[in-house]
Amino acid sequence: MALKITYKKGIFVTEGTINAMTALNFKNHIEAAIRDLEDLVINIENVTEIDTSGMEALRSIYASAIACDKKFYVVGTGCKEVYDDLYLSSVA
Repeated sequence: MALKITYKKGIFVTEGTINAMTALNFKNHIEAAIRDLEDLVINIENVTEIDTSGMEALRSIYASAIACDKKFYVVGTGCKEVYDDLYLSSVA
């Protein structure tokens, strides 16, 4: 399934899969917008799959948000697992 990204009320709403086929476009799309945002919020409620490439993209987006001094939030079902991965990779 393809990945659809929309921007609604300050939140990037994602639908579909974030995997090897979609991760680079996802990363590029979000990172291009970071500078113009106060906070970066990504809703993954309607994401059906995040593979290792998708998690690498999220880690890159997280690093970019931190470098730009932006707050970074992931919301929706599965966000705890994403948080745990990002937290563990930033501590290591």
